[in-house]
Amino acid sequence: MTKELVFSTSKKRQLINITNEAQKAVGESGVEEGVCLVFAPHATAAILLNEDEAGFKEDVETLLQNWIPEGNWQHNQIDDNATAHLASAFIGQSKTIPIVDGKLKLGTWQELFLLELDGPRQNRKIVVTFLAA
Repeated sequence: MTKELVFSTSKKRQLINITNEAQKAVGESGVEEGVCLVFAPHATAAILLNEDEAGFKEDVETLLQNWIPEGNWQHNQIDDNATAHLASAFIGQSKTIPIVDGKLKLGTWQELFLLELDGPRQNRKIVVTFLAA
């Protein structure tokens, strides 16, 4: 079973906590035991698992600015968003999470994020696929 979630972003780079929406989709799937694949079908977005606590989102922004700074990237000759493509390629567009007792089996502090890298965008789709054990 697959469900599509849609989010809007308001900034060039933005972390959106999508844990509740993903968990709701798991509940609607009826899968009690299995895996959940969360996938962003975009070349300029990524999926992260981490803690949603003070400073984390700002730290991700700082890391991205330092790790992949704006510059004279070859891809910018095409559409001027090379840093978004590079960050998405290295961070990754998917995560696989176990489903146990009908719920995402996340760690105590783990939450699921959509990382917008080339916003703002009105329709960032997240494909959530459930595989029963």
